[in-house]
Amino acid sequence: MEEAAMESMLTDARRHTINMGAGPSSLPTQVLAQATRGLIDYANTGIGITELSHRSSTFIDLVKESQHDLRTLFGLPERYEILYMQGGGLTQFSMTFLNMLAWYKHSHPTSDVPTVDYIVSGSWSAKAAGEARRLGGANINIVVDGRTLSQDGKTFGALPDQSQWNYSEKPAWIYYCANETVNGVEIPPPSLPDRLKQTPLVSDMSSNILSRSVDFESYNFAIVYAGAQKNIGPSGLTVGFVRKDILVDVDEAARRGGPIIPAMMAYKNLADNDSLYNTPPMFSIYVAGLVFKTLLDQGGIPTLEKVNREKARRVYEVLDDSKGFYIPRVQQNIRSRMNVVFVCKGGPEVEARLISAASQAGIKQIKGHRSVGGVRASLYNAITLEAVDQLVRVLQDFQAGEQR
Repeated sequence: MEEAAMESMLTDARRHTINMGAGPSSLPTQVLAQATRGLIDYANTGIGITELSHRSSTFIDLVKESQHDLRTLFGLPERYEILYMQGGGLTQFSMTFLNMLAWYKHSHPTSDVPTVDYIVSGSWSAKAAGEARRLGGANINIVVDGRTLSQDGKTFGALPDQSQWNYSEKPAWIYYCANETVNGVEIPPPSLPDRLKQTPLVSDMSSNILSRSVDFESYNFAIVYAGAQKNIGPSGLTVGFVRKDILVDVDEAARRGGPIIPAMMAYKNLADNDSLYNTPPMFSIYVAGLVFKTLLDQGGIPTLEKVNREKARRVYEVLDDSKGFYIPRVQQNIRSRMNVVFVCKGGPEVEARLISAASQAGIKQIKGHRSVGGVRASLYNAITLEAVDQLVRVLQDFQAGEQR
C-alpha cells in the first residue's frame, strides 16, 4: 500500500500508541491498512475477503500462496504439512495428544499403554499435561516441573540444568512449550540424551513463532503449532506444521486400540482437504498471509531474530542495572525475548504507578497476567526498536522519580 494512503487511514491515537500486550498483540500497521482494503474489496473482485466463498479458486489460491510464503520463511521441509486450524492452544492440547496417540497405536499395534513425557516450564505446558492426563490412554511422565524450584512450590521462573531432567526410558513422544507468555520463560528444543534423539517432539510455539529460527533437520519435530495472535495475525487461527507420517487414518488407529477422535480434530482430515475441511477463519488467514510477505520483505527470520535479541537485551539491561528496583521473575538463561516479566520493589502499588506512567507515554497493556501480577512487556515482531527505546526511557525515568 502507498505510504500516503496508509497515513490517511491512521488516527492520532494509533500513531501515538505502542501496544505491548501479550495477545492479541500488535500487528504491523501497513498490514492492517492493506487488510482494511481487502475487507471491503479483495483483489478487485468487488467482494470483501469475508464474503468470498472459501471454496472459490480465489480463496484457495490465497491459502496456497500464504502456505508457500510460510514454508519459505522457515525453510520448512516438504515432509511437513502446513495446516490452518481453529481453536487455539487449548484445543491443540487435546489435538496433539489424541493424534499422536492414534499415530502410536497405528504404528505399534500392541496392547501396551505408551508413556508420554511433558516438560512443564510454565502455565501453558502445565495445562497441556493436565489435559493429557484427563483424556487418558497414556502414562504421563513429568520430565521437569519449574515450580519445584520456587519457594512456594507454585511459581514458575526457573528450571534445573537439563542434565537433571527425568525423561522416561522410552517415551512415545516428548511435549514442550517453547515460550510461556504468562511466566516469561523461553526454552530451546530440549537437549535429549542419545537414546532419545529420534523421539518425536511436539512443541507449542504460539508466542515465539517467527521470532527465531527452528532447526527442523537436527530435531525430530512431529508437530509444531502456534496460535496466530502473537506474531502471525488475528486471533481465531492456529497454524500447524505436522509431519506427514503422523497423518494416519484415525478410524483404523481406533480399531487398533487408539482413541476415537472427532472428525474436526483429526489432522489427516484437515490435511486431505487442504485446511478447508470446514469454513476456515478466512480473515485471519488473509492477514497472516500479508504478515508473511511483510516479514519476507524485511529479510526473513534471520533478520527478525537479530532484532528480537537486541530488543530483549535493551529491556533486560535496564532491569538488571536497576539495583533491585526492578526484579526479573525468571532466571537469566531462560528469560523470554518475547515476554519480559518482572515486579517492582515496593510491590503492586508501585507497579500500578509504573503501568500508569507507561500508559501516559503511549505504552499500553503491560499489566502482568492476572494469575501472577507484576508487569509484562511483550516484544513481539511488530514492536520496533524505537518502541523498545521508549519503554526503556519510561523505566529509567520512573525509577529516577520514585527514588528522589
